[in-house]
Amino acid sequence: MKDKVILVLVDGMRPDGLLQCSHPFVERMKKLAAYSLTAQTVMPSVTLPCHMSLFHSVDPERHGITTNTYIPQVRPIEGLFDRLDAEGKKCGFFYTWEELRDLSRPDHLHTAVCMNQHKRQGTDNLITDAAIKYINDEDPDFLFLYLGETDELGGHDTGWMSETYLKVVNNAIGCTEKLYDSISKDYTLILTADHGGHGRGHGSDDPQDMTIPIFIIGPRFEKGKEYPGGSIKDIAPTVTKLLEVRPAKEWEGKPMI
Repeated sequence: MKDKVILVLVDGMRPDGLLQCSHPFVERMKKLAAYSLTAQTVMPSVTLPCHMSLFHSVDPERHGITTNTYIPQVRPIEGLFDRLDAEGKKCGFFYTWEELRDLSRPDHLHTAVCMNQHKRQGTDNLITDAAIKYINDEDPDFLFLYLGETDELGGHDTGWMSETYLKVVNNAIGCTEKLYDSISKDYTLILTADHGGHGRGHGSDDPQDMTIPIFIIGPRFEKGKEYPGGSIKDIAPTVTKLLEVRPAKEWEGKPMI
């Protein structure tokens, strides 16, 4: 069975922040999804290294990106977009932080939209609306939607688990609900984060920085099942498994299916 997949990533969203944000879609997701509230990201728990590990299914020491500045890989590994494009899958990439542009190599995307305004309130809503329109117009096999306000306007500006942080997480979950309710249920929806945070920062091996949620809503996943652990490196192999695409041989993660 071939699926289609939407991957939504909320930058800096801690599992307890998700649970405490008071959005009703959280309880709905817990009934619809197979999920983990104890999955782990990679060290350093920093945005670009974590995204590179998500899309390349290896630790930062292997892909070589250890800060928020991209450098070409010395020993290149095919990423998720590369593998999907190689087997003819239509991919979309909608994001609000320009440093993520190198998650895909040139000519491997059908559509890429960057609204580099993650420090402005309302950008998560705008990029979500753009992604929904693209999904319904173009019917991609895979789309990645990045929501960045939680990290910048919530965590770094006012502190993780502050009132403002929880409000921004609430808005991101609202964006996720709108997307889920606006698209075909032929899609499997994956919701996750790149890292957590504490105080006004992240990047350490503190559990508050390292622990992330993973929710997967789709016909091949048991509804309401909470499972222990999991890794950000497991997401790319899960997507390729769903889309019946061979993973890169270097990938270290395992499919969650």
